[in-house]
Parts: sequence; C-alpha cells; structure tokens
Amino acid sequence: MQKNVQPLSLPLSKRPVDIAIIIFFAINLFFITYVVDIEQLIITNADDFTYPLFPPKIFVDLVHWYGRTFDPVLIARPAWWRATIWIDSLFFGPFYAIAIYAYTTGKNWIRLISIVWASVMLTNVTIILFEETVGEYPSPELMRVYLANLGWIVFPLIVMIRMWRSPFPFAGKINS
Repeated sequence: MQKNVQPLSLPLSKRPVDIAIIIFFAINLFFITYVVDIEQLIITNADDFTYPLFPPKIFVDLVHWYGRTFDPVLIARPAWWRATIWIDSLFFGPFYAIAIYAYTTGKNWIRLISIVWASVMLTNVTIILFEETVGEYPSPELMRVYLANLGWIVFPLIVMIRMWRSPFPFAGKINS
C-alpha cells in the first residue's frame, strides 16, 4: 500500500457496532443532553420553580420523579453536578451531532475526538457514581442507578477500544 493512502470505509451496514454507537449518540443528543440536561440548567431549584417553555412539562416531571425516587443528587444539583451538565451541554452535545455524521459516513478524523469524549465521559460517570454510592447524596436504589448509568460506562469503553485499535477504525481488513 502506498503512503498517505487511506483504506476505504466499510458501509455502515457492515459495521453493526457503529450502528449501536450511533443510536447511543442520538439518544444522548436528542434526549439526555438537550432535554434532561437542559431541564437541570434552566431549573436551578427543583423544589421551587415555574415550568419553562422547554423542555415540556412531562419531561420536567419525569426528571424530577426519577431524581426524587432514585437519584437525590439530580435534585440537589450541587455545583460539581451542574459543572458536569455544562460539559455535557456545551461539549458533548456538539460532539454527538458531529460523531453521528462521522460514524455514519466512516470519517477517520473522529477517532481522537472520540477517545477524548470517552475519557471525559468515563471520568464524569465515575465521579457521579462515587457520589451516588458514598457521597452526600447517596441513592436509595443504588443498583437501579448503576443499571441506568451502565450505558455511559459501556459505550465509552466500546468507543475507546474501537478507536484505539487502528488509525482507520471504519476500514475493512486490508489484504496484503
């Protein structure tokens, strides 16, 4: 193979792991980051607020029910928690939009950005789960909270492994 020649990307239909990653990114982009997280930025006090225009009341109520039932730190919203929400909204949201395009079309330039996202996501989730376990706002339903957060551990690990292995993560095997 000549230098500076990149192998062609496999079609998305031949990359089932990427399809799962794209679905995960889409759920994060369209629901978690810009509905659930926006609620937490707009409503600073979950015990005293007026419903905003967005997100819709049903989603605000869902987030508050989940927080009051399983996830007290979500309702308490300490400063470090809000910082993770700002990271999600300002950085992860745009990443998800770009990554959906890049993974769908097999753009190798997303590789390093994906590794950075996975590293930061794993760091944030570790801190959050540590709080849920032994912090000031422990969860009364720890196993349920762990299961609810499992995707934010598993998918970053999958992405990190997937992107780390090759400078051309979307390419098929090259015959020599």
